[in-house]
Amino acid sequence: QVQLVESGGGSVQAGGSLTLSCASSAPITWDCMGWFRQVPGKKREGVAAIPPNGAIRYASSVKGRFSIFKENPENTLYLQMNSLQPEDTAVYYCAQKRSNGICDTTPDDYTYWGQGTQVTVGS
Repeated sequence: QVQLVESGGGSVQAGGSLTLSCASSAPITWDCMGWFRQVPGKKREGVAAIPPNGAIRYASSVKGRFSIFKENPENTLYLQMNSLQPEDTAVYYCAQKRSNGICDTTPDDYTYWGQGTQVTVGS
């Protein structure tokens, strides 16, 4: 069983920055890795996904502000979040799945999930 542990959440003012980390117990080099977020009463939504090779995908709402990257030797995934806005407030989750050549931001496609970390952006 793969375990994912997120960290780095917290509270910031609008315009601020945070970097989330996600440590996996399994190698991530050849897997799809993604960040997702969820607010109470709403469906979990994809934020960004990074494949073993190829194009990174971002939700339109975060493109240009968020950056997903990973350190394969450390089995760690990151999400750099800049210019944060109140609407970015959510619990953020990382997820992992075996790559079949397509790494998208559809939550249902992912197998392993972290426990989530809260991000709160004040106005």
